[in-house]
Amino acid sequence: MATENIESEVTGTVWKIECKVGDEVVDGDTLMILESMKMEIPVICPEDGTITEIKVQEEDPVAEGDTVVVLEVQ
Repeated sequence: MATENIESEVTGTVWKIECKVGDEVVDGDTLMILESMKMEIPVICPEDGTITEIKVQEEDPVAEGDTVVVLEVQ
């Protein structure tokens, strides 16, 4: 199976993680919410798969392009 790195699209802070390792997710699911300039920016799952790694914790700073979740694509 292939893996896909899901990246942050903005520089900000991880506000809330809405998935955990082992979760099966589908295209369009919200994986986490980032806070940037007082706005909440969702990180959306781009395709169906299983979460194999979450590389951040709540309140961690992230930069645009940082990998935040690793997804095993089905």
